[in-house]
Amino acid sequence: MHNDDIQRRVLSPAQEDEIIERSVLTQVLVLHPTQLSILELALRMDRDWQDFTQNDAVERAVRELSRDGLLACDCRRIWPSRAALRF
Repeated sequence: MHNDDIQRRVLSPAQEDEIIERSVLTQVLVLHPTQLSILELALRMDRDWQDFTQNDAVERAVRELSRDGLLACDCRRIWPSRAALRF
């Protein structure tokens, strides 16, 4: 098999964000009733990079999941909503 024949799947930013959102929601649900900060959550996420982009991606995910009613956040701690717990 030639290396030229192997193509890496390139994800769009929207697809990457969806993956991070699913990971964040999964972490929050698994760790419930523990409440984490965004930084603590970002540090728990298994990623190849550990820089501001990871924290930024987790912040975006928390914002989107909060907007969708799946997470609650008081600017210090994050916890799953009742809807997320029932789902």
